[in-house]
Amino acid sequence: MRKTIVDFLKSGKDKFVSGEEIAKKLGVSRAAVWKHIQELRKTGYKISSSEHNGYQLQEVPDLLMPAEIQTELKTEIIGKNISYHITTDSTNRIAKELAGDGAADGTVVISEEQTGGKGRLGRSFFSPKYKSILMSIILKPKFLPHDAPKCTLMTAVAVANAMIRFNLKPAIKWPNDLLFNGRKIVGILTEISAEMSRINYIVIGIGINVNIDREEFPDDLQDIAASLSEMKGETVSRIDFLKALLEEFDKIYIEACHNGFDNILNQWRKYNITLGKKIRVLPAGGDEEFAAVAEDIDSEGALIVRTEKGREKVYAGDVSIRG
Repeated sequence: MRKTIVDFLKSGKDKFVSGEEIAKKLGVSRAAVWKHIQELRKTGYKISSSEHNGYQLQEVPDLLMPAEIQTELKTEIIGKNISYHITTDSTNRIAKELAGDGAADGTVVISEEQTGGKGRLGRSFFSPKYKSILMSIILKPKFLPHDAPKCTLMTAVAVANAMIRFNLKPAIKWPNDLLFNGRKIVGILTEISAEMSRINYIVIGIGINVNIDREEFPDDLQDIAASLSEMKGETVSRIDFLKALLEEFDKIYIEACHNGFDNILNQWRKYNITLGKKIRVLPAGGDEEFAAVAEDIDSEGALIVRTEKGREKVYAGDVSIRG
C-alpha cells in the first residue's frame, strides 16, 4: 500500500495530491492514509502536507526499498518480489531460506548492510551501511545442474552491461571480479541446491561498492577495493544502478533459459582482462599455486590455461594477473 501511495504522489508531478483522492484510490480511510504517510516519513521520504491541499512528495531517500526499485522496473522475472532489510548477516542466507520455502523464480533479497557477508574462498566482504548494493537473486531455472556454474559468469556480464549504461568501462577478471585500476568493485558468490537431474534453486549473491571513498576502506583494502563513484568521479544513484542491473540480469537470464550460454560467454570474453595474460592460479581446494598463460574459457566457463606441462582447465579458484 505504501508503494501505491508513493507511486500516486509521484504521478502528481511535484504537486499536492489530496488525502481524499488517495483514500478513494486505495479504498481506505483518510486516517489510514495519514498513518502510511507517517511511516513513509520515518523511512526517509520527505512529504509535505497541507490541510487544504493534501500531500506533496518533495524528496525520495537513497534507500533500496521495493517502492523505489519496482517503480517503472522493466523486467519480466527478476525483482517482481523483493525482500528488503536494513541490516542482516547475509542476504544469501535469507535467500536460501526463502528459496527452500518456495520463493518464486527471480525473487530478490536486498539489505542496506551486511554483518557477515562472504565472498569466494571464504573471504569477508566490506559493506558500510547505505553505500553499497548488497543483494541476492533466487533463480529456479529449467536447465540442467551442469549449467549452473555458468550463472556466475552470466552475473558478471549483467553487471558489466549495467555499468555501460552509466558510461563506465567494465573489466572482468576470471571468473567474476569486476575491477577498476586493478582494484575490485564487485563481488559475486553463487550457491546451488540441486539433484542429479534438476536444480532446486540457485542463489547469486552480489556485492557492489557504490559510493565508498578510497579512504573509507580499511587500510588493508585501500589498494585492493574501489567503488563505482571513484570510477565515475561522482556520486552514483544506488537506486538507478540497481534498477539497471535487475533489467540487464533479467534479459540475460531469459536468454540463458531459452538459448543457452554461448552468446553470454562471448559477451564475457569481450569484457575480460584475463585472457592472453600471464597469471598465477590459486586452485580451489588448497592445491599449490602455479604460473600459466590464460588462453580462453570453454563452453562450461572453465578457464583454459597453458603451463610448462601443456594446456589444462581450471574450474574453480582465483587468478592474479602478472603481465
